[in-house]
Amino acid sequence: MALDIGPIGQLLEPLGTLTFEEAYDIFREEVLAGQDADLIVIETMTDLYETKAALLAAKENSDKPVICTMTFEPNLRTFTGCTVASAAMTLEGLGADAVGVNCSLGPDELFPIVEEMAKWTTLPLVVKPNAGLPDPVTGEYLVDPAEFAQAVVKFAQLGVTVYGGCCGTTPEHIKAAYDLLEEAEIPRRENIEIPAAVCSASEVVLIDQPRIIGERINPTGKKRFKAALQANDMDYILDQAVQQVDAGADLLDVNVGMPGIDEKGMMIRTVKALQSIGGTPLQLDSTIPAVMEAALRVYNGKPIVNSVNGEEASLQNILPLVKKYGAAVVGLTLDENGIPKKAADRFAIAKRILDRATALGIPKQDVYIDCLTLTASAEQDGARETLEALHRVKTELGLKTVLGVSNISFGLPNREAVTRTFLTMALENGLDLPIINPNIASMAEAVRAFRLLRGFDVNCAAFVEAYANMPTATAAATPAAAAKPAAEKAPETLDLPYAMSHGLKNEGAKITAQLLETTDAMEVVNEILIPALDSAGKLFEQGKIFLPQLIQTASVAQAAFEVIKTTLIERNAAPVSRGEIVLATVKGDIHDIGKNIVRVLLENYGYTVLDLGRDVPCQLVADTAKEHGVKLVGLSALMTTTLGAMEETIQLVKQSCPDCKIVVGGAVLTADYAEKIGADFYAKDAMETVAVAKEVVG
Repeated sequence: MALDIGPIGQLLEPLGTLTFEEAYDIFREEVLAGQDADLIVIETMTDLYETKAALLAAKENSDKPVICTMTFEPNLRTFTGCTVASAAMTLEGLGADAVGVNCSLGPDELFPIVEEMAKWTTLPLVVKPNAGLPDPVTGEYLVDPAEFAQAVVKFAQLGVTVYGGCCGTTPEHIKAAYDLLEEAEIPRRENIEIPAAVCSASEVVLIDQPRIIGERINPTGKKRFKAALQANDMDYILDQAVQQVDAGADLLDVNVGMPGIDEKGMMIRTVKALQSIGGTPLQLDSTIPAVMEAALRVYNGKPIVNSVNGEEASLQNILPLVKKYGAAVVGLTLDENGIPKKAADRFAIAKRILDRATALGIPKQDVYIDCLTLTASAEQDGARETLEALHRVKTELGLKTVLGVSNISFGLPNREAVTRTFLTMALENGLDLPIINPNIASMAEAVRAFRLLRGFDVNCAAFVEAYANMPTATAAATPAAAAKPAAEKAPETLDLPYAMSHGLKNEGAKITAQLLETTDAMEVVNEILIPALDSAGKLFEQGKIFLPQLIQTASVAQAAFEVIKTTLIERNAAPVSRGEIVLATVKGDIHDIGKNIVRVLLENYGYTVLDLGRDVPCQLVADTAKEHGVKLVGLSALMTTTLGAMEETIQLVKQSCPDCKIVVGGAVLTADYAEKIGADFYAKDAMETVAVAKEVVG
């Protein structure tokens, strides 16, 4: 007997208001209630963060095996933007016993998704396809048992060992698949080499070439950053993240440790805030195990832990956390005796860290070694020893390497030249992850040029993209200006569209307040806010950004609208609203995540949304539309069994409000069926609903 656990039905932060901790508590209650089960099945998940909460709840409150399956779209992402690789890496790291895919699509459409997943996990693979998609008129699924079995048996070549069926499948579908699979040869999944990589939910960074770790989210030697920590100034921290990513950082180091603050609380807030504005993977940096575990717990993906060292206390306290949460780890080549002067001794510590990590079950590809950069002005021979140790770790142990490069030049004039030269030397000796300030143009240049010259940057594409619009040497006012990539954006030039595209909510509100001092409110709305939202919508439709980024852009717009409303009230002017819209999930249907996303976007476009919730009586929708005189009603349904209620609701609304238009959406709907039941518009996603609202309401 299996305990089946599905989605909660609410969006987790930052997409919604449910916290990770609240989600964990809900899942924990389910796990404890199902203690008599033989195993736990977590399925039909679209949000990796929610899946992590469920998996942790299962592992920490039960000793039962746990299967995790998520639901993907044809673009190899869930609708929240989670990649197949991110799901596989993260869930295996957290201790799932098997992973895979269920629901959403038929077996043929799921094949490339499972094929991709097989590249990123050593765990047993699970596949439970739908019987295709349903005919909205008849409600019947379109793939019959024989077709289903013929498609499912193809998964055997991928080594899939657990099979089932989801929506539309019957005992006949399962028996037909079973009969064919009994005769199939299923290869054993052995000696699978998973690439060295880390990830957020939406972005995977392969450590297959030098990658930049941005060093600026760290108080060491930074008065302004210390002040931000003391003042809980999250805007400053987020701005540091945005600037580094814009300048070329592939990952971000996050260290908030300083005397006089609650480091654990600040680390949790910082990790959550950084996850709300983008998908750049993080390196979590703390010397306190409790702080590290708190960060690992709320991180959405597979991070790097910075760091463990050769001291016994460090090995005992940190490595078990790395194993439990499935992270990669940086090992520092120091121990109880400090940092050895000689490369051979640092190499020996690196070997000891590797042995202890692998003994705990941490994969070798997840162990990175930092041979430590000493200050050349104090220990000039140290640079040579660091490079020798780095080279040996790379070539003899086969491990990825890390260095905090800027330490080399402390106390010297012209620090930039020294640091840049040492960086280049380290790259040539096998450095994979330089920790640098990418906002210093010459540092990012050195890494990009190395990638180009070593053949990592195929056809020089990334280098050309970064520097094609760079001013020429004669046009630049200074050498530094000539070296600065055009993509960088100085803080003083931040504008509202920039704040929106980077999810800087407080910054967007401040800029809006400043604009209203000289610009009419409706001009701000129509000339700045709406075009910026439209631009994000186009990027979403093109697959260049995903739901989290779209929602965060919209959330900045909402903060701007709130400033506009408050300002107009203070000036005794009418608050800005583009009009009222009624939304509801129809009677009998309790699925409302899609409808909730539509609500968020509409509100952030400036519409007032009357959200009636889910399982809404047909007459209530019609009465509300009439009472408020709305021009548009939006209806959602996920199940074919509730399409009758949708049709009845449409008829009642049309009778009560003949001039009101109706837009419908949901996984079981098509444009043809929407027209058949009397809807005026069909929207395949939230952005299409916004387009309808702009056409109908204005």
